[in-house]
Amino acid sequence: MKGTLSALALALCAVTAAPALAQDSQSGQSARSSQPGSVAILRGLDKVTARTRDFEAPVGEEVEFGALAITVQYCRRRPPEEPPEVFAFLQVDDRRTDGFGAEIDGERIFSGWMFASNPALNPLEHPVYDVWVIDCRS
Repeated sequence: MKGTLSALALALCAVTAAPALAQDSQSGQSARSSQPGSVAILRGLDKVTARTRDFEAPVGEEVEFGALAITVQYCRRRPPEEPPEVFAFLQVDDRRTDGFGAEIDGERIFSGWMFASNPALNPLEHPVYDVWVIDCRS
């Protein structure tokens, strides 16, 4: 019985993987575009000045936007043959100061997935800043 189940599981994997393998062999671009990106393009809004700024955030590196420290842990763009979507996993820390310029320990204010097609699904909630995902590039 156990051998029959593993053979059945192997056959099921082969059947479901066959279209993807055929697609990858027909166009190498589809395989490349489904891989994770190395740079996320983010847009930040300073609500006090009402100014927006687009900036790049390399995956795994911390970037600053105002008093926020943003680290993109993962980003991906769907391949062109699928419905368009860009998603990224971000961690955002609020770097507060004591009023005299000395930094106090930062507080993690966001850790989660953001989607370019629906930024309101899982937004960053901050009184001064908004940040959302625009794109993901290799």
